[in-house]
This record gives sequence, C-alpha cells and structure tokens, in this order.
Amino acid sequence: MKVISVVGARPQFVKLAPIAHAAAEAGIEHVIVHTGQHYDPMLSDVFFEDLGIPAPDVHLGVGSAGHGVQTGAMLGALDGVFDEHRPDWVLVYGDTNSTIAAALSAVKLHLPVAHLEAGLRSFNRRMPEEHNRVLTDHAADLLLAPTDGAAAHLADEGLAARTVVVGDVMTDVLFQVRDRVAGAPSRLVEELGLTPGSFSVATIHRAENTDDPERLADIVAGLSSLDHRVVLLAHPRLAARAATAGIPLTTGSLVSHPPLAYPDLIAAVLASRAVVTDSGGLQKEAFLLRVPATTVRTETEWVETIDLGWNVLANTADEIAAAVGRPRPADTDAAPYGDGHAAERVVRELLSRAGG
Repeated sequence: MKVISVVGARPQFVKLAPIAHAAAEAGIEHVIVHTGQHYDPMLSDVFFEDLGIPAPDVHLGVGSAGHGVQTGAMLGALDGVFDEHRPDWVLVYGDTNSTIAAALSAVKLHLPVAHLEAGLRSFNRRMPEEHNRVLTDHAADLLLAPTDGAAAHLADEGLAARTVVVGDVMTDVLFQVRDRVAGAPSRLVEELGLTPGSFSVATIHRAENTDDPERLADIVAGLSSLDHRVVLLAHPRLAARAATAGIPLTTGSLVSHPPLAYPDLIAAVLASRAVVTDSGGLQKEAFLLRVPATTVRTETEWVETIDLGWNVLANTADEIAAAVGRPRPADTDAAPYGDGHAAERVVRELLSRAGG
C-alpha cells in the first residue's frame, strides 16, 4: 500500500512524526510531500531532523503568500505529484492551506482522501482554518477524529459513516518527546538565564491577532505588563507585522525570541509556569504537560482543556493578566486526547480500508 502525506506547517510536522514511524513499522510505502507553506528552517527542516522524520520526497517550495495565491500554487503542483504516484490514500493533516489544497487535488483525481484531526470546530467562520477543516471533512473519504467530541460534530453534519475515533497523534509524539527531555535543562532557560517555574512561554500567530495593529498592540501590552518574564517565540510573520506597525516585541516583561525546535519548545514549556498562545497545538500540548494555558482567542476547538480548567480564553490585556495569574487548576487524570497510540490506529484503518 502507498500513502502520500501532505504537510506544510509546524503542527503538521509534529503529527507526521508518529505516522511516519507507524507506517514504516507496517511496511507501508510512505511518500512525504512538503508544500513549503512554512519556509523558516526552524519551522520546517529542523522539525524533521529533531522528530526523526524522513526527509520529504517532494518539496513544493510554495512559500508565503495570500490564501488564494498560496492554495492555488499548491493545487497546481500537487496534481502532478499525485498523478505520478497514484497512491492508495492521500493523508492530509489539520486545517491549513496545505490541507485543503491536497484534499481538492486528490478528490478531483479520484484518489481516496483521509483527514487526520477531522471534526474539530471553532464555529467561527471568520477563521480561514475553519473553512479549511470543514471543506476537507466533507470532501474526504475517511475522517480520523481525535476525540469523541470531534466525532459528534461530524455526526451532526451527516458524516458519521465515514468517521472513526483514533485519538490524537500529537499526544503520541508529545509523550515521546516529553520523556526524552524530562530532567534535562531547557536551552531557553540557560540561554536567557531564566529560573524554572518563573516565566511564561507565549506564541501569537493567527491573522486575527497579528494583522490589526491595534489588536496586536493590545496583546503585546497585556504580555509586557505581566508580573513575570514572558518569552514570546516570534514567528517571522509576527516579527514583520510588529515591525511594520512599530510595535516592539521586547518591552516590559516581554522578551522576543526566535521559534524553537520542537524538543526545545517542550522542554521550555515543562520549565515554565504558564503558556499564552493562540495556537491550537500548543494549548493542547500545555494541557498534556499539565501547564496552565491562556488562549488568546474567542473560542477553541479543544474544549476539553477549558472544561477541565487548564485553559482559559482571554482577549484583552486585562483578561490576559487575570487568566495568567489565576490559581493552578486542580490536578486531573483525564485523557481526552488518547493514550499515545493513535498513529498505530490510523495505519490500521488505512490498511483495512485500502481499495474499499
């Protein structure tokens, strides 16, 4: 059996790692296509090395652009790739432009599509990611849901027959990396002279938070006024937006730092007192590491983190300060995102349904 995985952004590289390992163990021919949606080496090449993922077989190199231009460039390139390989499955991940482009290309070539992390919903139609995931779910032949809640959303949309709950593959790789870095000193702590447990880790990258200078300035004000050091891992796009708007990212309690390789990120979160983010992946990773999270959004797809008290939504400087300063949540043994063996279930499903 041949499977093509299409990835292009940091969260997808993390999800790809356990799939690549499970596919290799099952003897599956696994072709990795990197769209180049994230072009910074710290968000791309280094992730492959640090997570033990084979080098991509195909690199499209589309780079950064507006949604239409970027998605169109991927579509134009993927048609040829899929036609050459004719896989048994095209496996797409998450909710990026790479995801919807690969799904559209595959279905038009009559190739089966499996969507990993299917069924997540923010119910915010202003988010490009929401359109990407909904359209991909309705185009795909197999919906690999990470949670029962995601499966319920798919059932509500008439997609139950295509749905199987496999767990969350990010849990797989996170547990592996956590065990590898536990007890080792964090490079970020050593580099910045931080005291473990005394600082927060922050990431801000979504367009609704970065593209409006007034909105971005308010978020930065909230982070910079906290009563402890906050390390902002600034994606190049965020740094460029802030520079254009004249918003310093190193000010007050806030210090800007380039993005970290995944193991270093996990080590930094483990050493931190809290996480502030608008990333879907990082808020969930914080929960799995039992580090309190504050999510700078009006909603989250990972509602379990909210329900269990480990995540709070905050949208103003005052709300961010209150959320980060809240008491530590009650400990929990809840495992809504699986047991760390989701990738094995994904591979079994692909094998059992191939040619069906």
